[in-house]
Amino acid sequence: MKFIVIGITDNPHPWFPPEVMEIIKQGKVFSGGKRHHEIVAPLLPSDAEWIDITIPLDNVFDHYKSLTSSFSTLTSITVFASGDPLFFGFANTIKRKIPEAEIVVYPTFNSLQMLAHKLVMPYHNMRIVSLTGRPWPEFDKALIEGSEKIGILTDREHTPAAIAQRMIDYGYTYYNMHIGEHLGNPCLEKVTTLTLEEATKRSFEMPNCVILSIAPSEAGGVRGGLSKHNFYGIPDSKFTLLDGREKMITKMPIRLLTLQALDLPRKHVLWDIGFCTGSVSIEARLQFPHLQIEAFEIRPECEAIINENTRKFGAPGISIHIGDFLETDITSLPRPDAVFIGGHGGRLKEIIAKVLTVLTEDSCIVMNSVTSPMVHTDSHQLWDEACQELNLKQEAPLRIQLNDYNPIEILKCRR
Repeated sequence: MKFIVIGITDNPHPWFPPEVMEIIKQGKVFSGGKRHHEIVAPLLPSDAEWIDITIPLDNVFDHYKSLTSSFSTLTSITVFASGDPLFFGFANTIKRKIPEAEIVVYPTFNSLQMLAHKLVMPYHNMRIVSLTGRPWPEFDKALIEGSEKIGILTDREHTPAAIAQRMIDYGYTYYNMHIGEHLGNPCLEKVTTLTLEEATKRSFEMPNCVILSIAPSEAGGVRGGLSKHNFYGIPDSKFTLLDGREKMITKMPIRLLTLQALDLPRKHVLWDIGFCTGSVSIEARLQFPHLQIEAFEIRPECEAIINENTRKFGAPGISIHIGDFLETDITSLPRPDAVFIGGHGGRLKEIIAKVLTVLTEDSCIVMNSVTSPMVHTDSHQLWDEACQELNLKQEAPLRIQLNDYNPIEILKCRR
């Protein structure tokens, strides 16, 4: 099966080079979105068949296959797609759905290129994020890593106003927002530059796209690929605490050693069980923004605390689960390859046993054990018993003491 994929803009009177015009003239079956059909309809042969690209895409590809198998003379299907079909575009979908297909692409400028051209903005250093039918994680990662220029493909949920509000909520207020609407359409095209606060109060017509750029007045404060929020070890005093209790937080040096023990640069999904203030989850999110983090806590009052701390330190994207972990349905959650147990309420073996039902291969579990004469049940002993009964391999513990605090042992095990 051969697909000829032609990129177009929103210009109602498109121009194509002679080679492409000849392809259209000789074509029999064409496909694209409804908006594309409206634009190119005057150029199509009178007997052309058109296939709308709609959800679910499986139906569209079944239609393609039925046509190619029914008509022996049909040599190709011509598809119209927005901008560059290989830039988050339909040519990529064809490659995924029909890997063996022959694909010929005739691209034009994509929307973010056109917006950069209108702004006379160099875009060779622009970080690209698509929020079209996608969740927030890649955008959050770009913010945490302090990207100086971010190009965003939007949709009806991830609007410029929604993007601006998320940035304000987590303190990333040092960007300007440039919005392009109906780019390529000389009658409707509009380019606007706003502060984030201004963008939250406006609505914009679809299709649109966004470029974020650090405001010139802020450029000196955000350099080297790190945002203003990025700490290497967040000071304990900056966290909002549970009832103001300093002992209810994993201290910063211990946090950093714990993250090292979890081997997070090579991991994908971290579970933080018993997050309390959220210090471990937040530190991990800022240091390793590629991670997906699922944070669990039994105390409902901790939800407001972690939400306050994530906003204070600019750590969006942590999934929060309130309730007894042993009663929580974890079957639909992303499987962890790193687990930190910050609290267990004396039910350590049961918690680890439940974790093992979803833990991936080449994964680890880490817990910090406090040695204190005031604690009647030794967490280290519970850990040893659980590891022995569940047939887990322990690594040598790391013992450390900070100032006048009780000694801490960082415990680690694997399957």
